[in-house]
Order: sequence, then C-alpha cells, then structure tokens
Amino acid sequence: MVMSVSKRYASLAPYAVFALIVLSVGIGTRTFVVRSSAQEPMQPLDLSGYRMTFNEDFHNLDVSAWGPGTRWIAHTPWNGDFGDARFADPVPGFPFAVDDGRLRIEARRGDDWKWSAGLLASTDASGAGFSQQYGYFEMRAKYPPGPGIWGAFWLIGNKVPGGSAEIDVVEYYGQANNSYEAAVHIWPKEGLGTTYEAKSRIMADPDSLTSQSHDYGVLVEPDWITFYLDRMSRFKTQTPPEHKQKLFMLLNLALGGGWPIDKTPNPSFMYVDYVRAYAK
Repeated sequence: MVMSVSKRYASLAPYAVFALIVLSVGIGTRTFVVRSSAQEPMQPLDLSGYRMTFNEDFHNLDVSAWGPGTRWIAHTPWNGDFGDARFADPVPGFPFAVDDGRLRIEARRGDDWKWSAGLLASTDASGAGFSQQYGYFEMRAKYPPGPGIWGAFWLIGNKVPGGSAEIDVVEYYGQANNSYEAAVHIWPKEGLGTTYEAKSRIMADPDSLTSQSHDYGVLVEPDWITFYLDRMSRFKTQTPPEHKQKLFMLLNLALGGGWPIDKTPNPSFMYVDYVRAYAK
C-alpha cells in the first residue's frame, strides 16, 4: 500500500487508463517509464473452467486479533499496520459487525481524538489460513465517502526470494470519488521503496463507488495479471516472477495514506458483501 497519486490524474476522462511502471536500476536511483492509453479494451470475465476455492459471505465472522485457528486475523500477519488509524483488535460490534450477510467495517475517532479502524487478513503470522497460487480473487464492497478514506482489497505473497509481491486489486482514496488505483508492487526484503511497480487509475461514474456496491477483482495467471471492475477488464500487466507464488488476501478500511484526515466523517463505514477466490 502506497500513497496515492490521484491528485495528478483527477481530470482523466471516464474509463481512461493511466499506467505507471517503475523499475529499480540501483540503490537510490530509479527509472520511471510512463505509458498511457485512451482506453483499455473492456472484456467480460470468463470463469469457465474455474471452481470456487474460498467463499466468505459474512453470515457470520470468524476473526481474532492474531489467531491461530480463525478464518481471519485483524492485523497484517507481519505486524506492519499502516495509516493514520490503528487497526483495532475485534470486540463485539467494533470494528466489524455483520448483518444479514453483509460486513460493516467501521473507522471511529475516540474521545482521545485518536482513530481506530479495521483490517482482515486471510492468513496468520505462521502462514496458516487461505492462500492460493494463481486464480481469480474478488471482493464486492461499497466505500464510505469523505476525505481521508483509504479502503482496499489486496493480495500479498512473501515466501520467495527477491522481495514481497503485492497486488492492489482496489485502493480507494476518498479525495477522488470517481476513481481508484490498481497496482502490482514488489517490495525489497531489506530497505525501503519498491523494485517494481505497475499502476493504473481506473475511472468510474462520480460517487458510484460510495453509493453502491461493486465487484473488484483480479485474475492472476502465469503470464498476465488482469484487473476487473464489475467483472469487466480494466487493466492488464505482465506477471513478475515474484508473483508466481501463493498469495493471501487482505481487506481494510484505513485512513490517511498521505492525505489529511481532519475532515474525515466520524464514524465512517465500509460495507462488504463477499470475498471469493477461484482456481482452475
């Protein structure tokens, strides 16, 4: 998860695609190659030949702070929480609540003016839980409006040499209510920064990401990673070698990400209808 660059691209036409690729060429030095296109040809998702391997429909929620033995934990497995709101250990009703097959994740400012919010990860620190090499991963969700909101659905793999592999299926910033970011990252095992980054700003109708639920998905294949909005392709990039491993899922309502949170609505709610995964 990285700070948004949405301020630069807020004027893009609907459904236009902007791709940014960053390749590391040495310590402290990077070469930026920018590619843009008027539109990414949209194709419907084809899951023929796939089977569902994970289905969280949120009729109940099996979560603990750190595990073991629960389907979800409420922190990143590597204990690397982020943003301007701490991710809270779950207690009844906060930061997670389920009602009629829908998850509500809440961000709330306390009497001490400190914010708390929620994150779910599908594996614990030992690696126990759900992860999968290749396939289609999807979340259906509605984001809260307002500046400072930083909601996401993302995948991580960190079991091979050369860096941790990340896929941001959706990274939504409340400052831009008509778009979100999709990205592929490689983080070095030591030091800071990225060694690879492919990124696209995906456009939508104004306010639609906060007024209704959408399906955010990614198809990870040996050669290509393809991002989908409502099961229509929006962005495609080659699969780095580091991403050819098992990936686990995370979803969160965070705050900040480089944006101020002084005007973030208190409380704010992200709603998730389901999280699913498919494999051939």
